Amino acid sequence: MEERLKNLQSRLEHLQEGFKTDELRRRMGEVEAEMGRVGFWDNPEAAQETVAQLKQIKATLDPLEALCRAFEDAEAMAELASESGETTEQAEAETHLAELERQVDRMEFKAMLTGPHDHRNAFLRIHAGAGGTESCDWAAMLIRMYTRWMERNGYEAQIYEQTHGEEAGTRSITLLAKGAWVYGYLRAEIGVHRLVRISPFDAQSRRHTSFASVDVVPEIDDEISVEFSESELRVDTYRASGPGGQHVNKTSSAVRITHIPTGIVVACQSERSQHKNRATCLKLLRAKLYRQEELKREKELASLYGEKGEIAWGNQIRSYVLQPYTMVKDHRTLLQSSNTTAVLDGEIDAFIEAYLKQAIGK
Repeated sequence: MEERLKNLQSRLEHLQEGFKTDELRRRMGEVEAEMGRVGFWDNPEAAQETVAQLKQIKATLDPLEALCRAFEDAEAMAELASESGETTEQAEAETHLAELERQVDRMEFKAMLTGPHDHRNAFLRIHAGAGGTESCDWAAMLIRMYTRWMERNGYEAQIYEQTHGEEAGTRSITLLAKGAWVYGYLRAEIGVHRLVRISPFDAQSRRHTSFASVDVVPEIDDEISVEFSESELRVDTYRASGPGGQHVNKTSSAVRITHIPTGIVVACQSERSQHKNRATCLKLLRAKLYRQEELKREKELASLYGEKGEIAWGNQIRSYVLQPYTMVKDHRTLLQSSNTTAVLDGEIDAFIEAYLKQAIGK
């Protein structure tokens, strides 16, 4: 046990160096001082951004400090167990130490997310493929899967735009996932997802295959410059759509912006204010333009090294088979799970971690 404690201490010290905890504490002090300034809430939008910065810092710093406290407890428990010689106390110390090692494993994995935007919030877009109601229902199932995953991991989800299917499900949706490192995790989900099942919409109970695409881009803030001019934009306003009742606005507050040079279209109807919806659209447009430039660079590298495949229909990253057997298989890592119910209920961490470890080369 003594050797395991020494190993844990070394790993924790390495984590503290990797996450630059001293720098995080300094930044946290600056942010807290700013929040205590008179008139801080005079500009609500700027204040909310500052609060979000504090949450992001705490999301990294708090778990690390909790691990250090747990390590001190483990040391104390191991010392008491050694002095007493009691079997029950030794077993309790072993259990506590094993749980601490698992928590350190998870924190070390987070430390591997070293991409320039891995720490940011993420725009998640799901779009149903060909197949009418069947694919719209599959898109709705994916929405549930990702929102449940977010709930399990303490992330928030805000819907910005949603187009419902003609009969059921969702044709497309754009939502913002808020939380530290959420983009770093969700970027593992970019691609086409395939479902095979007995269709609940088929009177003859035939087996159907449905597709839906998932795209993820980081939320880009003012620190990163993405240039475009107003003359390149076509702005349309319309009434927010939805299933009815309170979801439908009586004014044309929804905004759709088309970037004419690239054809990129973004829309937002989550706010009742046209001004706020327009601001959100511009933020999403900047993120998509930035993502497009990243993809161009990746394609240039692919032409040299041939390491990256194209994300397109027919090149699914994962298959979810519910009939005639149950299996979820990731075609990139070959990881499989027969517990389809749990996966569709948001337990996708194993698939995300397997892909990211493969991408990092670990």
